[in-house]
Amino acid sequence: MATTEEAVVAPKEEQSDAAAEVVEHIMNHVADANEFHIATIGHQHYSLHLPCILYRDGKLSVFSSGVFEGGEKQVDGYKLEEHSGRVVDALTGKRSANIVSYFSATDSSRFLDLSITKNVFTSLFGFLILAVVLFSVARTYARNKNQAPKGIQGVIEPIINYLVEDVIKLNIGPKYEQFVPFLLSVFFFILINNLIGLVPFFPGSANASGNIAFTFVIALIAFLIININGNKSYWGHIFAMPGVPKWVLIILTPVEVVGLFIKPIALMLRLFGNITGGHIAILSIVSLIFIFGKMGQSVGGATLGGGMAIPIVLFVNAMELFVAFLQAYVFTLLTSIFIGSAVEEHHSTEHH
Repeated sequence: MATTEEAVVAPKEEQSDAAAEVVEHIMNHVADANEFHIATIGHQHYSLHLPCILYRDGKLSVFSSGVFEGGEKQVDGYKLEEHSGRVVDALTGKRSANIVSYFSATDSSRFLDLSITKNVFTSLFGFLILAVVLFSVARTYARNKNQAPKGIQGVIEPIINYLVEDVIKLNIGPKYEQFVPFLLSVFFFILINNLIGLVPFFPGSANASGNIAFTFVIALIAFLIININGNKSYWGHIFAMPGVPKWVLIILTPVEVVGLFIKPIALMLRLFGNITGGHIAILSIVSLIFIFGKMGQSVGGATLGGGMAIPIVLFVNAMELFVAFLQAYVFTLLTSIFIGSAVEEHHSTEHH
């Protein structure tokens, strides 16, 4: 006769399988995909099929991800990986290469994936929301300059005033006005995508602002704006810092040059790490329900997991809502500081 513990607790192999399933589900969620999963009802999966744009050996293939029929069909030598939802080479199962490795590799399975993926779709959706909201506020402000702001204008205008007066102007100085459109756009674009990622159902839930490509592009644009607008004094302090002996410049100049690239890298990794970490934390806590259910092999196990997980998830979601605003603010603040250091006029003092 089996003991109570043997009857209730699942074998270690099943526990490890449950943990492996949870890890795979979490990593697939935070990763990109060529289709946007909406819901699963019974054994039927419902997804938004996104355009696939694939290039290999001079051939461009353009079709909907729906032609793969959930991974059961191959098209032009490609197939859809069932668990991740990514297009892979039908023979080797390899995913797309980046541009550098594509042109340097001799492997015929290499291809470029230029598709409208889940994260690209979410970013475009976020951009649409940004455009509609900000243009609407601008039109309302133009019509009612002398009236107190109300509705969405009443929410957006105080945020804009704070960012312009206490962040952008304070850190950049007299030349701040030319950078206001870029910095406000960056703040609201990051914020909107962060908030969309917290919505647990379509068209939310995607990890767009936690994708390294997303943060890389924004950081790259910031890097170009900072250095293109750098004045003579800024570049002089990098390559020939005033008052420093020549032999010290041999050491100091390479450090300053490296610092040019560390700034955007820090912007990129900070946003990527915090947003992705938040998604992983929430999904990990929710997964406690299913892990305890598997381990307990009973409704009681799932109830225990749910009783523990739900209050923690609510708390973490509240924290992530704060982080969504904080990361957009920090990115804007640091970019303002970096731009300010590039355009600031340094006045040398002469000793008589």
